[in-house]
Amino acid sequence: MKTKKNNRIRETLGFYWAETKKYKWMASFLILAVVAKMVGELIAPLFYKKLFNLLASSPALADRTSLLAPLLAIVVWVAVIYLFQWVAMRFANHLIARFETEAMAGLTNFCFAKLHLHSFSFFNNNFTGTLTKKIKYFTGAYEAIIDRLVWDIIPFIVSAIVILVVLAFTNIWISIALLIWMIVFLTVNGFFAVSKLKYAAIRNAAESENSGLLADTVVNNANVKLFTGYDNELKSFAVSADKVKKSRFFVWNIENQFGAVQDILASAIEIFIIYLAIRLWMKGLITIGDFALIQAYLLNLFYKIWGLGNVMRRIFQSLSDAEEMTEILLTPPEVQDVVGAKKLKVKSGEINFSNVVFRYGDKGRTVIDNLNLQIRPGEKVAFIGPSGAGKTTIIKLILRMNDLSSGQITIDGQDISKVTQDSLWKNISLVPQDPILFHRTLKENIRYGRPEASDKQVIEAAKKARCHDFITRQELGYDTYVGERGIKLSGGERQRVAIARAILRNAPILVLDEATSSLDSESEHLIQEALNELMDGKTVLVVAHRLSTIRHVDRIIVIDDGQVIEEGTHEELSNQTDGIYAKLWQLQAGGFIA
Repeated sequence: MKTKKNNRIRETLGFYWAETKKYKWMASFLILAVVAKMVGELIAPLFYKKLFNLLASSPALADRTSLLAPLLAIVVWVAVIYLFQWVAMRFANHLIARFETEAMAGLTNFCFAKLHLHSFSFFNNNFTGTLTKKIKYFTGAYEAIIDRLVWDIIPFIVSAIVILVVLAFTNIWISIALLIWMIVFLTVNGFFAVSKLKYAAIRNAAESENSGLLADTVVNNANVKLFTGYDNELKSFAVSADKVKKSRFFVWNIENQFGAVQDILASAIEIFIIYLAIRLWMKGLITIGDFALIQAYLLNLFYKIWGLGNVMRRIFQSLSDAEEMTEILLTPPEVQDVVGAKKLKVKSGEINFSNVVFRYGDKGRTVIDNLNLQIRPGEKVAFIGPSGAGKTTIIKLILRMNDLSSGQITIDGQDISKVTQDSLWKNISLVPQDPILFHRTLKENIRYGRPEASDKQVIEAAKKARCHDFITRQELGYDTYVGERGIKLSGGERQRVAIARAILRNAPILVLDEATSSLDSESEHLIQEALNELMDGKTVLVVAHRLSTIRHVDRIIVIDDGQVIEEGTHEELSNQTDGIYAKLWQLQAGGFIA
């Protein structure tokens, strides 16, 4: 567990470093500006030392005017140093704003690109809200780490080096005592920060679970209301929130305990240094000005090292926050293109299944069992069968949503596992049972199937899909936003938009997965002509439960337990005495055939 945690920290820092290197010159000038500001801050106490020494050695009241010039000179120098610090600070602020925005944008794009390379099953197994939170935490952690590095760690390092060197010239024992204390303090800091990591991970897991539950109930708010699940969801969420509360309290309690240790260490070194300074002053080894210098440096160092404990904890906390996204970035997609994969070229659209076996996992249930099937070029094939028979799985395998356990699927003789997934999907249009639309305009949703299409072509596709009329009745027409997942549209309207998208895409292979299931009888009648036009000249695979929609396909294939039980035309299958299709047709005929 510890090794994995350390590996994740290194790997997270590796992603951050790869992005940071893109802006190395900006980062270098930023560090120089911060160092310059800190040097100016540490030079000023040297002038105050000289000031106090002059004041301590001042002559009688009548002769003090002789000190006015050197005193004013010190004031002028201090003013110049403060001006130098101000300029360096303004420069640093400008650079870090530019640097962080550029790098965070790059990391966000990187996460977005990596996330969408994952397979369909990955998104089925993760909450949408949780995934977006992980990206936000990953980029937010980078910002937090860079902020702490620039404004805390680098200033502390510069301060520690300069202060130890200057105090060594003042008195070596003061410098040695301070160095030993710093080593002890930082060691204790590191121990506490590392020991807190596993508890922070537990808290993050609880927070992710809580966020996922919240997102799930928000998406299913209608179900919560209509199935009177409010009280149960409230109890479930309260249990999840209680886990978050307890884990947060435990982590914060650890931080409070460490704060108490910090207090003791800081008070001890300050008292010891003051005592040592008094002893040295009594021996004439340091001056009053040295006292002022030591106190100024101690306050400077305490301010920075005191915050350093919190800084280290925040950095480790940020790395812990980023770990979940790092895990995703390091997880290879379940389905990947093979090395040297070529683009799929579809000329006729012939699809062949050869000894295809598919099961979920090594020991999972076999869903498709030794399937052999040939779909001829331009053939319209419908798959029917009971729920769980494997119909939709066949479609998923053609789309390569999952890889086969064994066997082969080819399109025009090309093994789909050896072509690029992108080229495979470009040659297939899918109209799913429950289309999910982007929260974008109707025009953008239709055009998504063919981004380069003109407005005229979009409207033409919409007319063919019989959705032009309801679109033009909207206040903003084709520029109407459809809401998250297309919630502002009815199920039938969403399905017609999906059909319009497929018409515009015009891919050589068409997959209709219950494509008219959300349509009423009138809408289905209107759209059947559009589907017939869409299917013309294409290889078509249809998954259907309503048998009236597949009467005129070239071949009907009955699937059960992942195997072909029957196949033939509607007339052939419906006339079989004991056939499964014939029984299903008799059950449905009264409801669909006048």
